[in-house]
Parts: sequence; structure tokens; C-alpha cells
Amino acid sequence: MGHTVREQEVLAAATAGYFMAIRVGFGFPQAEYNKFPEAWVAEYTRDGLMIEDPVMRWVYRNVGAVRWSELTLADSSGVLARAAHHGLRHGLSISCQDADGAFRSFGSFARPDREFHDEEVAALCDVMDWRHNNSKPLVQLTAAEREALGLVRDGLLLKEIARELGISETAVKQRLKNARIKLKARNGSHAVSIAVKASLI
Repeated sequence: MGHTVREQEVLAAATAGYFMAIRVGFGFPQAEYNKFPEAWVAEYTRDGLMIEDPVMRWVYRNVGAVRWSELTLADSSGVLARAAHHGLRHGLSISCQDADGAFRSFGSFARPDREFHDEEVAALCDVMDWRHNNSKPLVQLTAAEREALGLVRDGLLLKEIARELGISETAVKQRLKNARIKLKARNGSHAVSIAVKASLI
């Protein structure tokens, strides 16, 4: 059975939805999958619940898996109770990272009806480990694009990059735009983050 088919079967256990952030470095994940109910995503975003979310605090401080019912972190904003109103009553969170701690991947999975069984926890951990270890952007940047991104990473401004490379600011902008599009990045900082994580620069 192919990995994709097996993964779909495993993810089907999260009947209320799931969220996965793959290879989170300094700022942005390389890939993000949000299958939680739209109404919950809108409420979570609108009310800025990420900062207060005990699940998010746990995944950034730990490696492994935890059922939401086992969390001991404070939930002063009632994030988990609010999630339950959207059918996310029983949850599981998983966090993994590189040996050097440089990149982390995490996922949260939810059901409306029961806790996740141990076999489901193990299978979802396998999915997260596979995603974390096998997610690398298949992108070919030109030497010029890599050079421009590297100088942005080093903190140079557009006019400084143009002077350093002996080209116009317009040419620098075009190189950075091309790299951003190839990397499917939201903005320049995200492009640099992806390129660094993928060892492109």
C-alpha cells in the first residue's frame, strides 16, 4: 500500500478535522494543512487564540504525543472548551523535530465522539514523522535567485543588494519575486525561511 493511501486512512480517524504544520523554522512552516471546521478557524484567528492555546504551547515545548484531556497547561481563555463547540471535543497533538532542534513539525487531530485509541496515536505519529522527514521543496532556484535571497537573509536592503551585485533595484526585485513564486512563499521573509530550511541558501 502506498504511503499516500495509508496516510489518508490514518487521517480519517480525525473525524472532526486536523491541522499540520510541517518543518517550522524561524518563522513559517514549509507546508501547512488545515482541515478544521471553517467556523472554528475563523473564530480562532479572529480572537487571536494561538497565544493562549495550551495545545500550541505544548507542541512548541515538547516532542511526542499528548491527548488534549491529558494537558496540564493553563487554558485561561477556554480555548479547548471553545473548540469543543465546533465538534473538536477529543484531541491529540503530536510534535517532532530534527535532532539538532532546528526544525519542528506538529499536528493536532480531533474527534467529536471519543479519545484516540493507542493504535491511532501510533499511526498518526508515524504520519507526522514521515511528513517531517520527507518534506523537502522540489524547487530549482537559479544562482542569481539564491544569491539575492542570501543577501536578504544577511540583512541587506534592496539598494545595498543592487550595489553589491552591480545590478538595478528592479533586477533585484525581479530575482526575489521569481524565487518567491517558485518557493510558493507568502512574502520575502517566508521565501528566505523556506530557502534556508531547504539548504538552498
